Amino acid sequence: MILGMSTATYTFLRVLISLIGIGSGLVVMFGFITGKRLDTLTAVFLTTRVLTSVTVFGFPFDHLLPSHKLGIISLVVLAIAIPARYVFHLAGSWRWI
Repeated sequence: MILGMSTATYTFLRVLISLIGIGSGLVVMFGFITGKRLDTLTAVFLTTRVLTSVTVFGFPFDHLLPSHKLGIISLVVLAIAIPARYVFHLAGSWRWI
């Protein structure tokens, strides 16, 4: 049991969150290419990315796995990107982040 769910249910939920993140990320990327700012989908993408990275730690494990390392790296990058977008509004040197 993981957070009161079976491992299969937890895995399904994690995959669903990941697919929503991938889909919203593709739409946001298309928006970048066409020069359109898609604020809502950007928020959806960032939220699902954080949830996907956090949920990897819910699975039982005995030692640090590559998936955990990637989750840690992703959370560090998101911890920089989210304030750059929503706190500093991509102003000045925060724009390249």
